[in-house]
Amino acid sequence: MLSVGARFRKYQCRGMKTLMVFDFDHTIVDENCDTWVIRSTPDKRLPESLKKTYEKGRWTEYMGRVMSYVGDQAVTPESIRSVMHTIPFTDGMVELFTFISGHKNDIDCIIISDANTLFIDWILDAAGIRPAFDKVFSNPASIDNRGYVTVQCYHSHNCVKCPINMCKRKILEDFIEAQDKAGVEYKWTIYAGDGSNDLCPLKSMREGDIAMPRKGYTLERLLLAGVATKDGTALKPRVQAWTSATEILSELKALIQ
Repeated sequence: MLSVGARFRKYQCRGMKTLMVFDFDHTIVDENCDTWVIRSTPDKRLPESLKKTYEKGRWTEYMGRVMSYVGDQAVTPESIRSVMHTIPFTDGMVELFTFISGHKNDIDCIIISDANTLFIDWILDAAGIRPAFDKVFSNPASIDNRGYVTVQCYHSHNCVKCPINMCKRKILEDFIEAQDKAGVEYKWTIYAGDGSNDLCPLKSMREGDIAMPRKGYTLERLLLAGVATKDGTALKPRVQAWTSATEILSELKALIQ
């Protein structure tokens, strides 16, 4: 493991990049796109009988049932897309990704989200910020021959701390390993998220990296409670909570300029 100073000297020699990693719901957007879709239904709510089918750690399977219900209400994909275009972005996010789009020689940017690929694609494309992102890791979604949106689990894994369909730490580690094999190395990593499933990837981050939990949300509360270090392993990245994406942008500029 390289020290911070050694990584800086290596960066100067090889021109390594900074990696930005984002959750999506309640991070990039200020709502949950999986629950936002309910606005497309005639009653704008789900039956209680459907809500009761949710099992902890099996959100994606539950969303599969939700999307079947939405389709049964004769809601078209075009209507769902229109509703997704109305989801609000968190303060400063569009400006942050506009900056990243203009500095792709220095910054790689990925999303690791437990939402789904279709909703994320629709939202990013409508906002015109797709060029900021190199990769989106999320549950695969598509439109079937009935015109229904279908959602599948992202992968299987062995992590006992994460939901059954996704371990964000494994995704992050696999991405960085693949990039390394392709000749791309990262001087620093900044991770911005809000939820409990954003805790696991922070454990793979290094000294000098920055973990950025959103203020007032679950990830910050877990970090303040010391949950990440209860197994005796110290958390290596610096923790910097944020309210607006302008704070994330300030941290990013400090690293690349």
